Amino acid sequence: MTDNDNEPRRPNGPLRLAAGAIAGVVSGFAAITVAELVSAAVRPQAGPVVAVGSAAIDRTPAAVKDWAVRNFGTDDKLVLQLGILAVLALFAVALGIAVLRFRRTGAAGVLVFGAVGALAAVSRPDTKGFTDTLPSLVGAGAGALLLYVLAGRLERRPTTGTATAGEPVADRDRRGFVVMASTAALASAGAGVLGRSLNSASGRNAVASRDRLVLPAPASPAAAVLRGAGLRIPGAVPFITPNSDFYRVDTALVVPEVDATTWRLRIHGQGVTRPLTLSFDDLLRRELVERDITLTCVSNEVGGPYVGNARWIGVRLADLLGECGVRPPSKGGPADQLVARSVDGMTIGSPIEDVMDGRDALLALGMNGEPLPFAHGFPVRMVVPGLYGFVSACKWIKDIELTTFDAYDAYWVKRGWARRAPVKTESRIDTPRPFARPKAGTVMVAGVAWAQHRGIDKVEIRVDDGPWREARLAAEDTADTWRQWSFPWQATKGGHTLTVRATDRTGAVQTGERARTVPDGASGRHSVVVTVE
Repeated sequence: MTDNDNEPRRPNGPLRLAAGAIAGVVSGFAAITVAELVSAAVRPQAGPVVAVGSAAIDRTPAAVKDWAVRNFGTDDKLVLQLGILAVLALFAVALGIAVLRFRRTGAAGVLVFGAVGALAAVSRPDTKGFTDTLPSLVGAGAGALLLYVLAGRLERRPTTGTATAGEPVADRDRRGFVVMASTAALASAGAGVLGRSLNSASGRNAVASRDRLVLPAPASPAAAVLRGAGLRIPGAVPFITPNSDFYRVDTALVVPEVDATTWRLRIHGQGVTRPLTLSFDDLLRRELVERDITLTCVSNEVGGPYVGNARWIGVRLADLLGECGVRPPSKGGPADQLVARSVDGMTIGSPIEDVMDGRDALLALGMNGEPLPFAHGFPVRMVVPGLYGFVSACKWIKDIELTTFDAYDAYWVKRGWARRAPVKTESRIDTPRPFARPKAGTVMVAGVAWAQHRGIDKVEIRVDDGPWREARLAAEDTADTWRQWSFPWQATKGGHTLTVRATDRTGAVQTGERARTVPDGASGRHSVVVTVE
């Protein structure tokens, strides 16, 4: 007996099972693309794949996030989205097979997909409420209806005789099913393309606001990079990291596209005697400063790529806070934490003492001579030298609240990361690469070292278990940037291990003790193994 009637149905032979699976996949595809189309009328972040993916990121343990970044790098979000789509495809296949026997129940199963997407959408910190549920619910409704109708095509009973196992669908039913499924797939593809187009159009004002922007000349320009600060050695990274090569690590599955003309920043909270709300033009009219600052992600493993150096233009954050009446704790201020909120709901907590101690903590508007790229926080982001990004570098910032560490835990702290995280003294070998096979003779070993806001005083190289030998340091730009180094190694044939360590300006030597990135950054010494021929 089925959930519809008590008449016998054709047994599920291989062809019929395949047709059921196709019906499920087509219906699932329709649900996704209709949801994409509806999200264009709501907002891109409310689409089910993005909402479920974002919710998954929020609930993923810190160790798993760290593993994903370590293994997939900046492709971790693409891998997550593909994984979600793969799970949905398997779910759709299962429903398509189930609907052969239980038509109503199987079709209604698509609504589970809608419920999960809707709950994920409203659970996000940037949720807009009920409207965020509409893409998932409408998409699931369309998918459920389509699956029910397609199942009807597969329910046709044999016109003569008794059905036998493996009996093919009657020709007319098969043609009708194929025509309907093909039409639905094409219509769904059209809906998906239209939805993508409309979602792209919704960001055109933001793109236009960036394209029109011409950054004023900074009142306090950065000094020209000293000759000799960058090495001209094959394999060495450039001193200034191009925007296209600058690392990106964040939780945003869809990069926010914020219109600078409508953007606002609110500053409020404990110790704020004069709250401020600023527009982008308000910031442009203020004194702009330009500084070279190296940023490092806390997810950077020893020797990893998530560190970059750029020339930033922005407004001093300490000046803005001072105008609001904010005093650091050392001067009697009641708040010790600055909580920055992004348009996508991210919260990042920074020590007020560090932001106001005289370092060049900025609300940055530009990067390497152009407005911030969207992926790096346009229109405005925070940049604080000396702190890992998860406690300082809020992108797409819209709100600053002054509070205490005891009163509030920011996003990453709730997930097991440290409240305070100064950048550790680290160094990296960029050339020769691991497992390289250089020729015997003079081999240039080169790389970078960093200890932002302390500066690098010395870099040393060790070959195998030999003594530490001092490398040649490139010229120092500032204490807030990385420092390049080189060492002419007289390489002899055979396998060798090269190890590097740095000493910062406080006299602290880079530790050899290995630690993973959680909770406050990796430590240890970078080594590469090479074979000299």
